[in-house]
Amino acid sequence: MAVPKRRSSKARGRRRRAHDAVTPLKLQFCPQCGTAKPSHVICPNCGNYQGRTVIETEE
Repeated sequence: MAVPKRRSSKARGRRRRAHDAVTPLKLQFCPQCGTAKPSHVICPNCGNYQGRTVIETEE
């Protein structure tokens, strides 16, 4: 069974986890309706993607 020979310090463990932080989503504004949405995603409000209607929505 693999067991560490010595206890790893808090600094070493925290240094290893320095890149594990969750970054917030980058939001873009839909040019059609102005709703904030993630990039490369169909707009949940109006159903447009790259200038064309992909999903018909009831308005």
